[in-house]
Amino acid sequence: MANDIATVDARLAPIVEIATGKVRGASTIGIHSFKGIPYGVPPAGRNRFMPPEPAQPWAGVRDALAYAGHAWQLPNRPKRRPVLETLLGPADTTPENENCLTLNVWTRGLDDGAKRPVMVWLHGGAFGYGSGNRAVTDGANLARRGDVVVVSVNHRLNIFGFLHLADIGGPAWAHSGNAGMLDIVAALRWVRDNIKPFGGDPGNVTIFGESGGGGKVSVLLAMPAARGLFHRAIIQSGAAIRVSTRERANALAEAVLKELGVGRNECERLQILPADRLLAAIAPAARAVGRSRWPLLDRYDFGPVVDGSDLLQHPAEPDAPALADEIPLMVGGTREESAFFLADDDAVWNGGLSEAELRQRVATIAGDKTDELLAAYRRAMPMASPADRLIAALTGSNFWIRSVLLAERYAPLRRAPVYMYSLDWQSPAHDGRVKAHHAMDLPFVFDNVDVADTTAGAPGARELAARISATWITFARNGIPGNPAIPTWPAYTKTDRATMILDTDCCVVRDPDREARLLWSRVVGPDA
Repeated sequence: MANDIATVDARLAPIVEIATGKVRGASTIGIHSFKGIPYGVPPAGRNRFMPPEPAQPWAGVRDALAYAGHAWQLPNRPKRRPVLETLLGPADTTPENENCLTLNVWTRGLDDGAKRPVMVWLHGGAFGYGSGNRAVTDGANLARRGDVVVVSVNHRLNIFGFLHLADIGGPAWAHSGNAGMLDIVAALRWVRDNIKPFGGDPGNVTIFGESGGGGKVSVLLAMPAARGLFHRAIIQSGAAIRVSTRERANALAEAVLKELGVGRNECERLQILPADRLLAAIAPAARAVGRSRWPLLDRYDFGPVVDGSDLLQHPAEPDAPALADEIPLMVGGTREESAFFLADDDAVWNGGLSEAELRQRVATIAGDKTDELLAAYRRAMPMASPADRLIAALTGSNFWIRSVLLAERYAPLRRAPVYMYSLDWQSPAHDGRVKAHHAMDLPFVFDNVDVADTTAGAPGARELAARISATWITFARNGIPGNPAIPTWPAYTKTDRATMILDTDCCVVRDPDREARLLWSRVVGPDA
């Protein structure tokens, strides 16, 4: 009987034919899902550090029923406070390996001639960790709510995706510094060439990502190879102004070679070293090179590189790239991003931070502007604790100022509009201590509020998820986020800086936190 049931299920399972062969998916409550589809050959051995190669064809029908593995992760990351381990739902438990060039697809219709908007999700993790296989970013509910096709992408990260060997090893290694971004470009080419059988429109593709995923969106806007492969962009809590310079990327690569005992003319040895040895070289190499000259703007040691080939300029410095002139853009973040990171700090979590400790911590990033900034936050938050003012200050310096700088550099003289938002809804989880934290937007955007502790069972969370997911879908469909679920949302300009506040009651605010914005603009440097 069990075998008969399996046979019947296999016959009922949806099968789609793409360029490389047939794939078998699964159907649940009106949504077809296809998981772990390869868009490239595994970038291991001779393919390590090389540009991605297209996936090879296969015979018969390939099962796409379960997530495949994900990329090697940055090691030795700080452990979360145990009660926060499932704040954003369960982690991806698939294996880490180099066979990571896979993607996942969710859709309502197959081979039906429909031209559904396609939304390509780029996961967070500071270019060093993360996965496109998380339960909180499962695309089924988003596809169901808006009749869109959702695609999530896995690709190379950290030293495997961003080790710049071009100036050390020569032309054969010309693309190693941006291999992880070229993986994403390859995935977007896969979407262009294969999304029609999944009911998607290759002429209407939106890229969206949060945190490091927002950084990836920022970089794609400046990459010539990505031009024409997407048509709208959403940057969530990850606006990237600068990425690594060629000089800094060279210094990091030199430090890696020294740590591994590999000569400048022996780059091929890196392709046969065990993965754990390469991963172990990341931290000592970063320590040897030290901080970037622009620590608030260039935040990724092993991340994209302005190499003059794959990436010709920084994402938003000195100006927005001309390549992005016709791409409608949404950019924003959460009100208290840094509550996510400071939740592991006992002084902040328990409310015991003193005024002296607040000043000391702000001074490490604000320098001679410290007193002005502390006074500004005291005026803006007169009843707040030192811990809450620290969360606000670090959110301003590490997140909000980058979103503002990117928006104001993209907005002028563009043919496509820019829209700015702030998610201000505060989670009641853990007695409200996590507030409107970094990555809290994920369950709202994907309409998966029951998956994450931060939103599960919270009053008003389902209603806000309906509003936010509908807004993201509308933007993907039309390039304009306005819809009946929210007030009229004007485009962002440097004169009025209209910002949509997403909360139980949504509203538009002009130039929120103006005083802090002006001060942080001075802190990040005169070039900003």
